[in-house]
Amino acid sequence: MAEISSGVNGNHGMAVNIKLEEDSNHQTLTESATSSHGNSSGCSLLTLPFIQKIIAEILGTYFLIFAGCAAVVVNADKDKVVTHPGISIVWGLVVMVMVYSVGHISGAHFNPAVTIAFATCKRFPWKQVPAYILAQVIGSTLASGTLRLLFTGKHDHFSGTLPAGSDVQSLVLEFIITFYLMFVISGVATDNRAIGELAGLAVGSTVLLNVMFAGPISGASMNPARSLGPAIVSKQYKGLWIYMVGPITGAVAGAWVYNIIRFTDKPLREITKSGSFLKASSRNVSN
Repeated sequence: MAEISSGVNGNHGMAVNIKLEEDSNHQTLTESATSSHGNSSGCSLLTLPFIQKIIAEILGTYFLIFAGCAAVVVNADKDKVVTHPGISIVWGLVVMVMVYSVGHISGAHFNPAVTIAFATCKRFPWKQVPAYILAQVIGSTLASGTLRLLFTGKHDHFSGTLPAGSDVQSLVLEFIITFYLMFVISGVATDNRAIGELAGLAVGSTVLLNVMFAGPISGASMNPARSLGPAIVSKQYKGLWIYMVGPITGAVAGAWVYNIIRFTDKPLREITKSGSFLKASSRNVSN
Protein backbone atom coordinates (compact mmCIF):
# COMPACT_ATOMS: atom_id res chain seq x y z
CA MET A 1 0.00 0.00 0.00
CA ALA A 2 1.32 3.41 -0.88
CA GLU A 3 2.17 5.77 1.92
CA ILE A 4 -0.18 8.71 1.66
CA SER A 5 1.16 12.16 2.45
CA SER A 6 -1.28 14.36 0.56
CA GLY A 7 -1.44 16.89 3.35
CA VAL A 8 2.05 18.10 2.53
CA ASN A 9 2.11 17.38 -1.18
CA GLY A 10 2.28 20.65 -3.03
CA ASN A 11 1.72 19.21 -6.48
CA HIS A 12 0.63 20.34 -9.82
CA GLY A 13 0.86 20.04 -13.55
CA MET A 14 -0.04 22.55 -16.20
CA ALA A 15 1.21 24.79 -18.93
CA VAL A 16 0.19 27.28 -21.54
CA ASN A 17 -0.87 27.48 -25.13
CA ILE A 18 1.64 29.71 -26.94
CA LYS A 19 3.21 30.30 -30.30
CA LEU A 20 5.43 32.91 -31.92
CA GLU A 21 3.51 35.07 -34.35
CA GLU A 22 4.57 38.04 -36.47
CA ASP A 23 2.72 41.23 -35.57
CA SER A 24 3.79 44.72 -36.70
CA ASN A 25 7.29 43.54 -37.70
CA HIS A 26 8.05 41.98 -34.33
CA GLN A 27 7.29 38.66 -32.68
CA THR A 28 4.81 38.32 -29.87
CA LEU A 29 3.62 35.29 -27.96
CA THR A 30 0.06 34.26 -28.61
CA GLU A 31 -2.17 31.22 -28.56
CA SER A 32 -1.16 28.76 -31.25
CA ALA A 33 -4.59 28.02 -32.59
CA THR A 34 -5.47 31.72 -32.79
CA SER A 35 -2.48 32.58 -34.96
CA SER A 36 -3.00 29.67 -37.32
CA HIS A 37 -6.61 28.64 -36.77
CA GLY A 38 -7.31 28.01 -40.41
CA ASN A 39 -4.27 25.79 -40.86
CA SER A 40 -4.63 23.83 -37.63
CA SER A 41 -8.33 23.16 -37.96
CA GLY A 42 -7.94 21.85 -41.46
CA CYS A 43 -4.80 19.75 -41.03
CA SER A 44 -4.91 15.99 -41.02
CA LEU A 45 -4.18 14.20 -37.77
CA LEU A 46 -1.61 12.07 -39.61
CA THR A 47 0.60 14.88 -40.84
CA LEU A 48 4.20 15.22 -39.64
CA PRO A 49 3.58 18.61 -37.93
CA PHE A 50 0.72 17.15 -35.88
CA ILE A 51 2.75 14.07 -34.94
CA GLN A 52 5.50 16.42 -33.78
CA LYS A 53 2.96 18.24 -31.61
CA ILE A 54 1.84 14.98 -30.03
CA ILE A 55 5.43 13.94 -29.31
CA ALA A 56 6.08 17.36 -27.78
CA GLU A 57 3.01 16.98 -25.53
CA ILE A 58 4.12 13.51 -24.41
CA LEU A 59 7.67 14.63 -23.63
CA GLY A 60 6.60 17.92 -22.08
CA THR A 61 4.06 16.26 -19.80
CA TYR A 62 6.58 13.53 -18.95
CA PHE A 63 9.24 15.95 -17.75
CA LEU A 64 6.65 18.13 -16.02
CA ILE A 65 5.26 15.24 -13.98
CA PHE A 66 8.65 13.61 -13.47
CA ALA A 67 10.23 16.73 -11.97
CA GLY A 68 7.22 17.81 -9.92
CA CYS A 69 6.34 14.40 -8.55
CA ALA A 70 10.01 13.57 -7.97
CA ALA A 71 10.16 16.54 -5.63
CA VAL A 72 7.17 15.13 -3.75
CA VAL A 73 8.64 11.62 -3.55
CA VAL A 74 12.13 12.75 -2.54
CA ASN A 75 10.64 15.00 0.12
CA ALA A 76 8.71 12.08 1.59
CA ASP A 77 11.59 9.62 1.23
CA LYS A 78 14.33 11.85 2.64
CA ASP A 79 12.66 13.23 5.74
CA LYS A 80 11.20 16.45 4.24
CA VAL A 81 14.52 17.63 2.83
CA VAL A 82 12.88 19.39 -0.13
CA THR A 83 10.23 21.10 2.04
CA HIS A 84 6.84 22.31 0.88
CA PRO A 85 8.15 25.67 -0.44
CA GLY A 86 10.80 23.70 -2.33
CA ILE A 87 8.17 21.49 -3.94
CA SER A 88 6.22 24.60 -4.97
CA ILE A 89 9.31 26.10 -6.58
CA VAL A 90 10.04 22.89 -8.50
CA TRP A 91 6.52 22.82 -9.97
CA GLY A 92 6.69 26.48 -10.95
CA LEU A 93 10.14 26.18 -12.52
CA VAL A 94 9.42 23.03 -14.52
CA VAL A 95 6.23 24.56 -15.93
CA MET A 96 8.12 27.67 -17.00
CA VAL A 97 10.99 25.70 -18.55
CA MET A 98 8.76 23.34 -20.51
CA VAL A 99 6.56 26.17 -21.78
CA TYR A 100 9.60 27.88 -23.26
CA SER A 101 10.98 24.57 -24.53
CA VAL A 102 8.07 23.26 -26.61
CA GLY A 103 5.45 26.01 -26.54
CA HIS A 104 6.32 26.92 -30.11
CA ILE A 105 5.77 23.31 -31.21
CA SER A 106 2.61 22.06 -29.52
CA GLY A 107 1.36 25.06 -27.57
CA ALA A 108 2.61 23.41 -24.35
CA HIS A 109 -0.77 22.44 -22.95
CA PHE A 110 0.38 19.41 -20.88
CA ASN A 111 -3.09 19.49 -19.35
CA PRO A 112 -6.46 18.14 -20.57
CA ALA A 113 -8.26 20.97 -18.75
CA VAL A 114 -6.35 23.59 -20.76
CA THR A 115 -6.91 21.76 -24.03
CA ILE A 116 -10.65 21.44 -23.40
CA ALA A 117 -10.95 25.06 -22.24
CA PHE A 118 -9.29 26.38 -25.40
CA ALA A 119 -11.50 24.12 -27.53
CA THR A 120 -14.69 25.44 -25.91
CA CYS A 121 -13.55 28.98 -26.82
CA LYS A 122 -12.79 27.87 -30.39
CA ARG A 123 -9.10 28.55 -29.89
CA PHE A 124 -8.18 24.91 -30.48
CA PRO A 125 -9.74 22.41 -32.92
CA TRP A 126 -12.02 19.86 -31.26
CA LYS A 127 -10.84 17.06 -33.54
CA GLN A 128 -7.34 17.34 -32.06
CA VAL A 129 -8.53 17.27 -28.43
CA PRO A 130 -8.62 13.44 -27.98
CA ALA A 131 -5.09 13.02 -29.33
CA TYR A 132 -3.75 15.79 -27.09
CA ILE A 133 -5.43 14.37 -23.99
CA LEU A 134 -4.16 10.87 -24.76
CA ALA A 135 -0.63 12.22 -25.20
CA GLN A 136 -0.83 14.06 -21.88
CA VAL A 137 -2.09 11.00 -20.01
CA ILE A 138 0.61 8.83 -21.60
CA GLY A 139 3.32 11.29 -20.60
CA SER A 140 2.03 11.50 -17.03
CA THR A 141 1.69 7.74 -16.67
CA LEU A 142 5.19 7.09 -18.04
CA ALA A 143 6.68 9.66 -15.66
CA SER A 144 4.83 8.16 -12.71
CA GLY A 145 5.96 4.69 -13.73
CA THR A 146 9.57 5.85 -13.94
CA LEU A 147 9.39 7.28 -10.43
CA ARG A 148 7.78 4.09 -9.17
CA LEU A 149 10.71 2.06 -10.53
CA LEU A 150 13.33 4.47 -9.18
CA PHE A 151 11.90 4.77 -5.68
CA THR A 152 10.47 1.31 -5.05
CA GLY A 153 11.77 0.22 -1.68
CA LYS A 154 10.81 0.01 1.95
CA HIS A 155 8.36 2.88 1.59
CA ASP A 156 6.23 3.19 -1.53
CA HIS A 157 5.37 6.88 -1.55
CA PHE A 158 2.27 7.97 -3.47
CA SER A 159 3.01 10.97 -5.69
CA GLY A 160 -0.59 11.60 -6.69
CA THR A 161 -3.20 13.93 -5.25
CA LEU A 162 -5.61 13.24 -2.41
CA PRO A 163 -7.91 15.61 -0.50
CA ALA A 164 -6.60 16.33 2.98
CA GLY A 165 -10.02 17.57 4.10
CA SER A 166 -13.50 17.06 2.71
CA ASP A 167 -14.15 16.26 -0.94
CA VAL A 168 -16.22 19.43 -1.31
CA GLN A 169 -13.42 21.59 0.09
CA SER A 170 -10.89 20.14 -2.35
CA LEU A 171 -13.33 20.32 -5.28
CA VAL A 172 -14.02 24.01 -4.71
CA LEU A 173 -10.34 24.77 -4.20
CA GLU A 174 -9.35 22.93 -7.39
CA PHE A 175 -11.99 24.89 -9.29
CA ILE A 176 -10.73 28.21 -7.96
CA ILE A 177 -7.01 27.66 -8.49
CA THR A 178 -7.52 26.24 -11.99
CA PHE A 179 -9.81 29.15 -12.83
CA TYR A 180 -7.06 31.50 -11.65
CA LEU A 181 -4.43 29.63 -13.66
CA MET A 182 -6.47 29.53 -16.87
CA PHE A 183 -7.38 33.19 -16.48
CA VAL A 184 -3.68 34.07 -16.35
CA ILE A 185 -2.91 31.79 -19.31
CA SER A 186 -5.64 33.42 -21.37
CA GLY A 187 -4.33 36.87 -20.50
CA VAL A 188 -0.62 36.41 -21.16
CA ALA A 189 -0.73 33.87 -23.98
CA THR A 190 -3.76 34.70 -26.11
CA ASP A 191 -4.07 38.48 -25.91
CA ASN A 192 -1.81 40.48 -28.25
CA ARG A 193 -1.92 43.40 -25.82
CA ALA A 194 -0.04 41.38 -23.19
CA ILE A 195 3.74 40.99 -22.98
CA GLY A 196 3.73 37.53 -24.49
CA GLU A 197 7.43 36.84 -24.00
CA LEU A 198 6.77 36.64 -20.26
CA ALA A 199 4.01 34.03 -20.61
CA GLY A 200 6.12 31.16 -19.30
CA LEU A 201 7.29 33.18 -16.30
CA ALA A 202 3.76 34.36 -15.47
CA VAL A 203 2.23 30.89 -15.74
CA GLY A 204 5.05 29.24 -13.81
CA SER A 205 4.71 31.84 -11.05
CA THR A 206 0.96 31.24 -10.88
CA VAL A 207 1.54 27.52 -10.49
CA LEU A 208 4.09 28.16 -7.74
CA LEU A 209 1.64 30.36 -5.83
CA ASN A 210 -1.22 27.89 -6.20
CA VAL A 211 0.89 24.95 -5.02
CA MET A 212 2.19 26.97 -2.09
CA PHE A 213 -1.22 27.58 -0.51
CA ALA A 214 -3.41 24.83 -1.97
CA GLY A 215 -0.94 21.94 -1.94
CA PRO A 216 -1.48 20.99 1.71
CA ILE A 217 -5.27 20.97 1.22
CA SER A 218 -6.10 19.45 -2.15
CA GLY A 219 -2.69 18.63 -3.60
CA ALA A 220 -3.03 21.56 -6.04
CA SER A 221 -3.43 19.39 -9.11
CA MET A 222 -5.05 21.81 -11.59
CA ASN A 223 -4.50 19.06 -14.13
CA PRO A 224 -6.46 15.80 -14.65
CA ALA A 225 -3.43 14.15 -16.28
CA ARG A 226 -1.22 15.07 -13.33
CA SER A 227 -3.57 13.21 -10.97
CA LEU A 228 -4.50 10.36 -13.30
CA GLY A 229 -0.96 9.19 -14.13
CA PRO A 230 0.14 8.48 -10.54
CA ALA A 231 -3.30 7.02 -9.76
CA ILE A 232 -2.98 4.50 -12.61
CA VAL A 233 0.54 3.46 -11.62
CA SER A 234 -0.22 3.19 -7.89
CA LYS A 235 -3.82 1.98 -8.34
CA GLN A 236 -4.99 4.68 -5.95
CA TYR A 237 -8.27 6.06 -7.28
CA LYS A 238 -9.77 7.55 -4.14
CA GLY A 239 -11.14 11.04 -4.78
CA LEU A 240 -9.90 11.00 -8.39
CA TRP A 241 -13.18 12.47 -9.65
CA ILE A 242 -12.34 15.69 -7.78
CA TYR A 243 -9.29 16.20 -9.97
CA MET A 244 -11.27 15.57 -13.13
CA VAL A 245 -14.30 17.78 -12.43
CA GLY A 246 -12.64 20.65 -10.53
CA PRO A 247 -9.82 21.50 -12.97
CA ILE A 248 -11.88 21.04 -16.14
CA THR A 249 -14.78 23.21 -14.99
CA GLY A 250 -12.40 25.77 -13.49
CA ALA A 251 -10.33 26.02 -16.68
CA VAL A 252 -13.39 26.41 -18.91
CA ALA A 253 -14.80 29.10 -16.62
CA GLY A 254 -11.48 30.94 -16.45
CA ALA A 255 -11.05 30.97 -20.23
CA TRP A 256 -14.59 32.22 -20.84
CA VAL A 257 -14.43 34.94 -18.20
CA TYR A 258 -11.26 36.32 -19.77
CA ASN A 259 -12.95 36.19 -23.18
CA ILE A 260 -15.77 38.29 -21.79
CA ILE A 261 -13.62 41.04 -20.27
CA ARG A 262 -11.05 41.26 -23.08
CA PHE A 263 -13.63 42.67 -25.53
CA THR A 264 -15.58 45.02 -23.27
CA ASP A 265 -14.88 47.95 -25.62
CA LYS A 266 -16.50 46.17 -28.56
CA PRO A 267 -20.10 45.24 -29.44
CA LEU A 268 -21.71 42.40 -27.50
CA ARG A 269 -21.53 40.05 -30.48
CA GLU A 270 -17.71 40.19 -30.24
CA ILE A 271 -17.51 39.02 -26.63
CA THR A 272 -16.71 35.53 -27.87
CA LYS A 273 -14.33 34.76 -30.69
CA SER A 274 -17.05 33.41 -32.92
CA GLY A 275 -20.13 35.18 -31.58
CA SER A 276 -22.16 32.48 -33.32
CA PHE A 277 -24.79 32.06 -30.63
CA LEU A 278 -25.38 35.82 -30.48
CA LYS A 279 -25.68 36.07 -34.26
CA ALA A 280 -28.19 33.24 -34.25
CA SER A 281 -30.18 35.00 -31.53
CA SER A 282 -30.20 38.23 -33.55
CA ARG A 283 -31.54 36.43 -36.60
CA ASN A 284 -34.29 34.81 -34.54
CA VAL A 285 -35.36 38.17 -33.09
CA SER A 286 -35.43 39.85 -36.51
CA ASN A 287 -37.54 37.05 -37.92
